[in-house]
Amino acid sequence: MRAVVYQGPFSVAVEEVPDPEIKHPNDVIVKITSSCICGSDLHMYEGRTAAEPGIVFGHENMGVIEDVGSAVKTLSVGDRVVMPFNVGCGFCKNCQRGFTGFCLTVNPGFAGGAYGYVAMGPWVGGQAEYIQVPYADFNCLPLPSGDAFEWDFSLLADIFPTGYHGAELADVSPGESVAVWGAGPVGLMATYSCIIRGAAEVYTIDHVQERLDMAGDIGGIPINFDVGDPVEQIRDMRGGDGVDKTIDAVGYQAAAQGSSAAGGEQTEIPNVVLNQMIDLINPTGIMGIPGLYVPSDPGGVDEGAKRGSLAINFGKLFEKGLKLGTGQCNVKQYNAYLRDLIISGKATPSFVVSHEVPLDDAVDAYHKFDQRIDGYTKVILKP
Repeated sequence: MRAVVYQGPFSVAVEEVPDPEIKHPNDVIVKITSSCICGSDLHMYEGRTAAEPGIVFGHENMGVIEDVGSAVKTLSVGDRVVMPFNVGCGFCKNCQRGFTGFCLTVNPGFAGGAYGYVAMGPWVGGQAEYIQVPYADFNCLPLPSGDAFEWDFSLLADIFPTGYHGAELADVSPGESVAVWGAGPVGLMATYSCIIRGAAEVYTIDHVQERLDMAGDIGGIPINFDVGDPVEQIRDMRGGDGVDKTIDAVGYQAAAQGSSAAGGEQTEIPNVVLNQMIDLINPTGIMGIPGLYVPSDPGGVDEGAKRGSLAINFGKLFEKGLKLGTGQCNVKQYNAYLRDLIISGKATPSFVVSHEVPLDDAVDAYHKFDQRIDGYTKVILKP
């Protein structure tokens, strides 16, 4: 089959790779209909991880079941499904408690597994024609048949639940004020999720104008940090007050004011968002941090950043009595509920999709998405 294969920093190729097979009676094979390029893929694409050439990318996958193992009980050939980017077993201690992003079975020696991602287990990615799904009864979310809501449903694999996870980590409640750092796909989904949850004001901070415009279109209040310190901008707008909750949808590749937005070119300050969150939030507030931080970053700006050690204003955090929640999203906690919001017409996350391109155009799509060219916000690959 054809698949997107990592070659090295800033290089991918569409190559022929072995077709997936049923390896366990609880596996299914899914024929991919949509697979998204994620901002997390760019960490590998830019050489900011320990990824080795040969990885098949793709952890945001949906499609139609082509083959089923003999032990599969709830799924059939022809079923339309979307898979969480987390690979979970469903029976370990963490999965039983709903923490499917930290499964203890699927990636021995590490809590958590995912398709097509470095250090996240042996699971081949789905930016391809087909994918093997293990523990399929647990990992496949059934969808209505046909092709309705294709873009919306594809976002259930990661960014819609992850954005919602940011709002959940911050315990965003009706009537509250929230500041979201980042207007990339996850940041826009976090903004959208806060609005769905009834927040009164949601400030969205970025410096890519197309993304800020999108945040404004869905009811967010765009803040361009190239114009000035976002903490000061928001306090000025609020008569000196801070906000109730904050969400970091940026992570360790946070850009400095005035730097390039293009991947590999921007000047980074990996702790800037965390410290701005601590500065802006009101006492007793809650910080949600779904943005990615890693214990090893070969491209880190200093020795501390290279080992994931960042200086934050912990004294101020303590003085304010703040709480914080971190970690990758446990997609299964949210995806069925978010699916039903889509079906009911109460959520349309596909507003974030900017481009749908053939799988064979993945090389160009990765370059443009990484460089923020032509308004590339969210890209869906079609085999």
